[in-house]
Amino acid sequence: MTILKHELKTGRNQLIIWAAAVSFLLVICVLIYPEMSSQMGEISDTFAQMGGFTQAFGMDKVNFGEFLGFFGVECGNILGLGGAFFAALIGISALAKEEKEHTAEFLLTHPISRSKILTEKLLAVVVQLVIFNAAVIAVTGAAILIIGEEPDTKTLALLYLSYFLMQIETAAVSFGISAFLKRGAIGVGIGISAVFYFMNIISNLTENAEILKYFTPFGYTDSADIIVDNSIDPGYLAAGAGIAFAGIVCSYVKYLKKDIS
Repeated sequence: MTILKHELKTGRNQLIIWAAAVSFLLVICVLIYPEMSSQMGEISDTFAQMGGFTQAFGMDKVNFGEFLGFFGVECGNILGLGGAFFAALIGISALAKEEKEHTAEFLLTHPISRSKILTEKLLAVVVQLVIFNAAVIAVTGAAILIIGEEPDTKTLALLYLSYFLMQIETAAVSFGISAFLKRGAIGVGIGISAVFYFMNIISNLTENAEILKYFTPFGYTDSADIIVDNSIDPGYLAAGAGIAFAGIVCSYVKYLKKDIS
């Protein structure tokens, strides 16, 4: 587990910064809810008349005046984008950075197989996402207690779970692409997560594009659907699991035969 420990050590500062930043924004979002709750009725009516914008963010399905509706739409976008960016960044840099930083030749000359290197690097990505989400849940949970809200525990847990699974899928896709790159590509990672996000928005705007939900991990993180159905859509989740698995398989197939420069 030497590589796993090394990856966690080198990625520690990035993990702390991202977890702190996303947690801070979520806390601010939660803490302003009591101040806005008295005006939520008017805000909900306003959003209900905004047509496509309302559909894009699922505000036509939930009561924006209730805490879960507010949390799902406002805080959900913060956790969704922040978590996706972080997952994509650690996934896309996991393998490509070895060639960019010229450490690949040092690493690969050690008596350790490439499959073991891949496995420990992939495990490091998952561990970082677990720590990231544990920190976010702990901090936002404390903020929810401070304002005295008692949302449905199961629904809130499903919201957190959906975003964690979305991050796993985003990281897996990025990890697979990383095996094909010779340099760390932060822009590629951010681009992947941004494309996933806007694919979901487009699919919400028109039924003709609804099939896009099967190709974006944001498809099963729609807070409105989770709150209304009290479950994560199994169809979108199964498609996401297949895409994540394909990304991981591609990373092994490519990296085991890759000529390291």
